[in-house]
Amino acid sequence: MKKILFRKLLIDYLSFFLIALLAASIVVWVFQAVNYLDIMIEDGRDYTIYINYSLLNFPKIVSKLYPFVLFFSIFHITSKFENSNELIILWNFGVNKIELINFIFRFSLILMLVQIIFSSLIIPKSQDMARSFLRTSTVNFFGNFIKPQRFNDTIKNVTIYSEKKDIDGNLYNLYLKKEINQNNFQITYAKKGVFKEFNNMPVLVLYNGATITGKNDKITNFSFSKSDFPLNNFKSNATTYKKTQELSSFELFQCLHFLKIQQNIKDALLENCSLKNLQNIYKEIYKRLLIPFYIPLLVLIPFLLILSSKENSNYSKLKTVTFLVGIFFIVFSETTIKLVSTKYFENIMISVLPFLFLTLLYLLFFKKTNFKHYIK
Repeated sequence: MKKILFRKLLIDYLSFFLIALLAASIVVWVFQAVNYLDIMIEDGRDYTIYINYSLLNFPKIVSKLYPFVLFFSIFHITSKFENSNELIILWNFGVNKIELINFIFRFSLILMLVQIIFSSLIIPKSQDMARSFLRTSTVNFFGNFIKPQRFNDTIKNVTIYSEKKDIDGNLYNLYLKKEINQNNFQITYAKKGVFKEFNNMPVLVLYNGATITGKNDKITNFSFSKSDFPLNNFKSNATTYKKTQELSSFELFQCLHFLKIQQNIKDALLENCSLKNLQNIYKEIYKRLLIPFYIPLLVLIPFLLILSSKENSNYSKLKTVTFLVGIFFIVFSETTIKLVSTKYFENIMISVLPFLFLTLLYLLFFKKTNFKHYIK
């Protein structure tokens, strides 16, 4: 009978949590997707890049909301059970409060494992895939990415400035600067520029202008009535190497191994694997593998409510304090990331905090439930 009751409790907790997490994640994702759309339009990227990029950021949103939604769900359902006297059924069937807490604790370990999988495997992979779309994609030059009266440097090694742009996307009084290398450059002025496509290749057609070319300290210039500026060979200015959060967990530990012997990895995609970035590497590892250990603590905190009867005059205060304590630990766990350093002892001290808090909470439960003999 106890197993049936525990199973029902688990279904109630889990179903509410999953629905709340999905709903909250979708809402946040929609708002972020709108921001991504503005960025993509400004960068002149294809809509398929936008769709893939925004979808691949969804796991990151889920992981960010995971601790808060989990705590809120457990707190809400536990309060609901207390108010409707549903937990009395458990006590009447001989379930000890510490038995319920132990069962919930085992359940929280599974939730913690899910968060570790998300943060250490799924999110780095999805972030790397999202960034790879930007690294390997070309810019869609028909996406009206040029903003008038602004220096637009979306295209790598090319800066475009236009005084005016009409509703058809035509540019007027525009300047283009193309950096070939450190000693060579090309500056072009044109009264009008029109984006066109020839043989599926983007071209900016310039009218009535002049080009100044600098090569090895020699300056040449020529005027034109019409000139084509091919854009198919240019790439975006997006970062070409992996950021720290995009490195796989294996790559992070690989970095630590190389840096331990005072060597920087030469791989261009692992440019962030350097001694100057060592602290960020430690922070990323801590965020992925140790922050999830606060999950059992956040799951158990709402069960402070079962230590007192709702008829108790201080029950409402206990409810408020319990909720605030949970919010505190959510904020505190995120704050500890900033405390991570390159010093071994300090990192050890920060890492043991969730285990220390969980131990203290369990001792409180044992004390208040008189170990195995407290039955409401």
